[in-house]
Amino acid sequence: MTTTRLSIFPLAGALLFPRMHLPLHIFEPRYRAMISDAMARDRRIGMVQPRPTLPANAANRVERPALFDIGCVGKIAEFEASEDGRYNLILEGLSLFRIVRELDVATAFRQVEAELIAGPASPEMLSLSRRSALESESRTFADAQGYAVDWDAVARLDDESLVNGIAQIAPFDVAAKQALLEAGGIENRAELIIQLMQFFGRHDGEDSVTLQ
Repeated sequence: MTTTRLSIFPLAGALLFPRMHLPLHIFEPRYRAMISDAMARDRRIGMVQPRPTLPANAANRVERPALFDIGCVGKIAEFEASEDGRYNLILEGLSLFRIVRELDVATAFRQVEAELIAGPASPEMLSLSRRSALESESRTFADAQGYAVDWDAVARLDDESLVNGIAQIAPFDVAAKQALLEAGGIENRAELIIQLMQFFGRHDGEDSVTLQ
């Protein structure tokens, strides 16, 4: 097994997929230090979600939450530093990874030993029926949520960009987002998106809806 050392950015609700892009605004000192370190080295960081354990409450915030095992390596493709020391970035997804172990480091940001997960070399394609079902369910879900969507632009997306783009921006809970990241292949991911849209659409407005 070949492993690599990664500085990680744990961020709930933020997914990155290979060949996709994720904009980030970095303001916490420890993560500004992480980005400075990455820019001086290979421009790579690992995006991974923390496991939900406590209510989303500042008083109950866990400083070093447990992490999901699977994340995505991102390369800093665009970088802008503001006068107050904050950074605006765009990450380009390179590869999924699996955390082997967390490293004992002196840096304020966390680092892990990770195994890169090989994926398809080129964008994947959906069956025509799955693409049609995904677009139809997306329209229904967007209308129910009150989202304004440029459907002409959506129709021009390739299958992989459509599926992974929805997975990145859809307002699902952390467990559901992680399930999308770990779904094998875009056919399975598209089917899961459809199921989640139907599930969350039916439970819209309820106070405590989670997918286990």
